[in-house]
Amino acid sequence: MNAQQLILSLVLATMVFAVALDLKLADFQRVAQAPRAIFAGLFPQFVLLPVGTWLLTLAVDLPPNIEAAMLLVAACPGGNLSNFVTHFGRGNTALSVSLTACASVIAVVAMPFNFGWMIANNPATATWLIDLKIDPTEIWISVVGILAIPMALGLLCAHRLPTLTQRIKKPLANFSLVALLLFIVAGLIAKRQLLTLGLLPTFGLVVAHNAVGLLLGYLSSVAMRMRVPERRAIMIEVGMQNSGLALGIIAVQFNSDLGMVTIASLWGIWHIVSGLSCASFWRWRDARSGGVAQPASSGAPT
Repeated sequence: MNAQQLILSLVLATMVFAVALDLKLADFQRVAQAPRAIFAGLFPQFVLLPVGTWLLTLAVDLPPNIEAAMLLVAACPGGNLSNFVTHFGRGNTALSVSLTACASVIAVVAMPFNFGWMIANNPATATWLIDLKIDPTEIWISVVGILAIPMALGLLCAHRLPTLTQRIKKPLANFSLVALLLFIVAGLIAKRQLLTLGLLPTFGLVVAHNAVGLLLGYLSSVAMRMRVPERRAIMIEVGMQNSGLALGIIAVQFNSDLGMVTIASLWGIWHIVSGLSCASFWRWRDARSGGVAQPASSGAPT
């Protein structure tokens, strides 16, 4: 892990810790008692989005590396940033954290499987078929170091040190929001050489692909009769894929193919923008209506 990756991991861990200060163990207990909510979040992420993306690549005529990148991103699990965005949007944060943890573990098997069959069954990308290998150790380090430990420390702090929690909760929440905005700015600066008018069609493709993920998450939660906070968590979880993992795989398996890097990088920037936009809209709508329809800590569906 280089210095940049280490700093990013520490910032993400701090975000998770800040989110946990607003949670209670009872929130997770309610989620465990509502398996429908977990299913509603995992099914579109590992079945609907990959299959939908595969069908889309069959319908359009794009360069093989572009289609391969879309398939790879669709096969990735959700990332840790979704937890903060869900919390900011007053969704069910406990459900979001639970979905991220479950998806990270499932991805060890599901991601290579999904990417393998999709790329093999698309004539344009069949020649790109690779025996995709993911080191489970890296995913476990991410789950434990960035998610599990900060979450446990935040819950412990909130339970044991309520006075300190009230004092640091708001500053840490503000820090998390600023850090998230800096991620967007840093991503734009890092990829500024790609930001030309010729990139607009590719950017439009990424926006549309991300919108499909958000829509599938929403439709799945509606079909499973989730309440508003659960709908928000599931929608964000399905729409915010771990494009950082995709970039790492592209660097190792595809020799940093420029077309694939472009798709994954634009995804990494845009899904933060779209996620924050949804969260900001929800907060605005809650303020107009006098509050979220259901408490954000609730884990049980209707």
